Amino acid sequence: MASSSQNTFDGSDDEIFDQFFDQYFDQKIYQTFENLSIKYAEKEERRKKRKKRAYIERNREEGHIRLWNDYFSETPTYPENFFRRRFRMNKPLFMRIVDRLSNEVEYFRETQDSLGRISLSPLQKCTAAIRVLAYGYAADMVDEYLRLGIISFFGDEYLRRTTPADLQRLLDIGEYRGFPGMIGSIDCMHWEWKNCPTAWKGQYCRGSAKPTIVLEAVASYDLWIWHAFFGPQGTLNDINVLDRSPVFDDIINGQAPIVTFSVNGSVYHMAYYLTDGIYPKWATFIQSIPIPQGPKAVLFAQRQEAVRKYVERAFGVLQARFAIVKNPAMFWDKVKIGKIMRACIILHNMIVENERDRYTQFDLSEFQQGEDNESLHVDLTFSTDMPSNIPNMMDVRRKIRYRQTHQQLKDELVEHI
Repeated sequence: MASSSQNTFDGSDDEIFDQFFDQYFDQKIYQTFENLSIKYAEKEERRKKRKKRAYIERNREEGHIRLWNDYFSETPTYPENFFRRRFRMNKPLFMRIVDRLSNEVEYFRETQDSLGRISLSPLQKCTAAIRVLAYGYAADMVDEYLRLGIISFFGDEYLRRTTPADLQRLLDIGEYRGFPGMIGSIDCMHWEWKNCPTAWKGQYCRGSAKPTIVLEAVASYDLWIWHAFFGPQGTLNDINVLDRSPVFDDIINGQAPIVTFSVNGSVYHMAYYLTDGIYPKWATFIQSIPIPQGPKAVLFAQRQEAVRKYVERAFGVLQARFAIVKNPAMFWDKVKIGKIMRACIILHNMIVENERDRYTQFDLSEFQQGEDNESLHVDLTFSTDMPSNIPNMMDVRRKIRYRQTHQQLKDELVEHI
């Protein structure tokens, strides 16, 4: 009897537990589902209320027509001198750049969007990019496309090393100016870096407490920039930059054409640059005379300081043409800043080539490269495949830095002038 009542009690207790558990489980499931539904509804409501991206109708088709009528039609609104001033180059050169970029860079090609509307034309894209470089406006367009196109398509031609023909022309002009063997002038320029990382400012600040990046350049009489070494920290002076510069690498590696010139009967085989007083007394540098004594020294100092201004003028014209390298650099990435500088130098050289005959003081037809010149000669048959070894490289490096040759050449130039 007792055993039977005990079993009955246990069975009812299990039923009560099961019923309670089922009610509790159903209640939790319903509450969880209801909470998820409420959250999902709130999320959808927030998504619907989220502000959509604003669409601005810019009428790019009309903009292309206005641009064409203003500058590129047969009867443009603005004449050639306005185009030259606003685009920093003549129209044929600009159209050459547009044609090359539109044919070989996908970004500059004219495309259609999903609605069938024509994109910005190559003229509009190139005009905007050139204006950014010319006026120094901050825009993302100059960040990648123009610099990559200009450097990759025109860099090999307009940032090339001097060829034998180039050297012969430069030597002829140097002799005409009174400096046989001179092929240009070298100096450095500082470009302020406004957004230099704080951790790097100690490396790039000098004197003014403003970080700068150094550009070392070699320029000739027509303001063509033959050598551009950009990137050293602003704390470095011209001598420190020269120690890091590849300006003489071609000569040391045996890849430079062989030059022969004579001054007052003495024969030399290494061309030289005109510099200011900070540069060392090497055989490849000729400085002015700080305190000239006598009429010959005074005349030499005047001539040297006048001709040495080639590179200073090149820096001034480069900054006047492209305000982006005149104003402080706004980018954080030093690699991008370097690409901007290279693109501007390439465009500068393209403009120099296009307009050289208009402002040069020399008639290049007078210098016939086919004629024999006993005092000036460039070996047109030199080979860049000549093997170089450490002893030869060290010997050439010693000749470049030989002070005695420098002093002898300078004394003879004083007598020659």
